[in-house]
Amino acid sequence: MRPRLGAVSFLNTRPLVYTLERDSVHFDLSYSVPSRCASELASGAVDVGLIPTIEYARSAEPYYIAPGVAIATRGAVLTVRLYYRGDVQRIEKVALDLSSRTSVALLRILLREKFALDPVFVDAEPNLEVMLATADAALVIGDPVFALLGQECESLDLGAEWFDMTGLPFVFAFWTGRAGALNAKQAQMLLAAKAEGIGHISEIAKTYSREHGGDPAFYKRYLQGHIDFDLDDRALQGLSLFYDKASEHGLIPAVPELRFYAAEGGA
Repeated sequence: MRPRLGAVSFLNTRPLVYTLERDSVHFDLSYSVPSRCASELASGAVDVGLIPTIEYARSAEPYYIAPGVAIATRGAVLTVRLYYRGDVQRIEKVALDLSSRTSVALLRILLREKFALDPVFVDAEPNLEVMLATADAALVIGDPVFALLGQECESLDLGAEWFDMTGLPFVFAFWTGRAGALNAKQAQMLLAAKAEGIGHISEIAKTYSREHGGDPAFYKRYLQGHIDFDLDDRALQGLSLFYDKASEHGLIPAVPELRFYAAEGGA
C-alpha cells in the first residue's frame, strides 16, 4: 500500500516534494499547513507527515523520523519573523500566527533567553496590520512573509537569532510517522527525492513566480541561501539543543528519544 504523505504547502517544501508530486505509484501526497500536518498524522489521516519538530516531542505515541531530510536553516531563515514597533524590550503582547507550532516554541525560548521577556501570547490570523493593531509584536511565518519584506517595520529573523545564540542550525520540520509507516526503500526514496528536488530549484523558483508573482531569482536565493534540507549531524545537534531548551521552558513534557526509520544503504 502507498504511504499517505502529508506535506506543507509553503515554497520551502517544494524541493522535497518536486519528485513526489510526479510519483503516484509509491506515495499518495496531500498538502496543508505545518500545524495541520501534525494533526492529520495524529488522527491517522496520513501515514507520514512533514510536521513541526516540536510535535514530534509532544506526541503521546512514539514517532520515527525519515533520515537525512529536513526543513532547516543555518542562519537567517527569512520567512520566520517577529515584527514589532518601537523598542523590542517593551513587547508585552505578541500575536501568533499558529501555522507552525515549532516557530511559536522557538519564539518563546528566544524572547526569554535573549531578551528576558515573557509576554502574553494571543492567537491571530497572519495579517500583520491587524495583528499589530491589537498587539506589540506579531509572529508571521512561511510564504506570507514574502509580501512583508522591506516594509518599514522592525523585525527579528528567528533563524538568525537562534544561530547567534547557539551557533547551531535550527530544524523546523521533518518527515515523521509511526513505526512501520515507511520501509527502508521508501525512506531512501524520500532522501533521493530531496536530492533531485534540490537539483531543480531554478525550475521550482520560476514556477512559484508564475503562480504568485515576484522575482524568480529572489525565490532561488531564498531556497539556496536560507533553507537547508539536510538532517545531518550539525542539524541534529541543533535539534537536540532545541528539545533540551523546550523541556527546560516547559514547552514539551520531556526531551524525546530520536528514533529513525532504516533506509537502504544505511542512511
